[in-house]
Amino acid sequence: MGKELTYALITPYSLLKSRTGGIISRILSLSDLDLVGARMYTPGDEFLDEYCKTIEKQEIKPLWKKALIEYVNDKLRKSNKLGISNRTMFLLFEGDDAINVLQNKVIGPISDHLKGDTIRGTYGDCIKFDDGIVEYFEPAVLTSTDPTTNINQLDLFAKYALSDGGVLENVISFDKNEKPETSLVIFKPFEKQDPRPGNIVDMISRTGFFMVGIKLINMSVKQAEEIYKPVKDMFTDKFDEKFKPNLIEKLKTALNKQDVPFELNDDIMQKLVDQLKEPTVTGEFNKIVRYMTGHELSGFVDTEKAKEGKKTICFALLYQGINAISTIRELLGATDPKKADHSSIRRFYGEDILRNAVHASDSIENAERERKIIGLWKDEKTCDIKEIIERYTNSNVEYSKI
Repeated sequence: MGKELTYALITPYSLLKSRTGGIISRILSLSDLDLVGARMYTPGDEFLDEYCKTIEKQEIKPLWKKALIEYVNDKLRKSNKLGISNRTMFLLFEGDDAINVLQNKVIGPISDHLKGDTIRGTYGDCIKFDDGIVEYFEPAVLTSTDPTTNINQLDLFAKYALSDGGVLENVISFDKNEKPETSLVIFKPFEKQDPRPGNIVDMISRTGFFMVGIKLINMSVKQAEEIYKPVKDMFTDKFDEKFKPNLIEKLKTALNKQDVPFELNDDIMQKLVDQLKEPTVTGEFNKIVRYMTGHELSGFVDTEKAKEGKKTICFALLYQGINAISTIRELLGATDPKKADHSSIRRFYGEDILRNAVHASDSIENAERERKIIGLWKDEKTCDIKEIIERYTNSNVEYSKI
């Protein structure tokens, strides 16, 4: 089979019950597919009316077709029987035989099979009586079953990407005296089949905050420079404290090996270190940019001269809640994982100060600034999901459309 593009849609109930992290971990670690996009949706009635028509066309057992359509109508609409927000998380995957892999091997087929070897077996529920009546049905995740349905459903997610998807800060109800914050969290680069992003989502879910935005980003050098500019400023301001003592020792060691014809007194060393302040700060800053982007940089940061290295993938998520920014930063722990509390995210998943698993904005102002840089703000003219799907569906016109 050739490469296919397909999707997993995590249901509102799975989001509400904080099953999202476990589902993401399962898909990433078991599917051998490339995650190429992510977006939040609150599907409107027009979207869901068309979605139900695609289900009608599927070649599945009438019992499960009926159960799926009833589920969409009862549980996915803005006015639903559960009385909850109809936030859904849309994940886009690409790979060989992706439709079959995701549907049958990872998510699991629609059935009353309750064994936990698939996502639906673990996180879904179904009560079916002997007379063929489905009393209760929660699929946990929705996905397509065949190439034709897949194309038609992907077309809908592209068509309604801007009207029914994006940043969902206005869909959660809070008491009138409460002032919720939106925190930006960026999961630092992870590799294919790495379950850690899902595990971290699971830890953050314990705060009770609501996920209202998500985007997969291949961070550019320019974006990294802008996001981490305050860090470079901090390096400059605290150069004497953070870098100077160690740099002096390294210089002494290096110069002593050269048998220089003069005494390395304090005055000389201070002058040498002062001359090296700017390149030292830039070099340390470049390490961050290189790690976040996968681009090789030489000398001073120069966007034009950056060479593409190993591809990196980062998750950007928005969490909304009361005191969300300070609470999430406390949950992350100290910048140095070795100094972080044992119950913190960085203690579990960080490696060192550079590779410390997660970045989180430290203020409302910085959250807004960083969101605008990575394109996870409120105003959109297009989005990556729409563009990726349209490229794929335009190249697969052989499948009939509804």
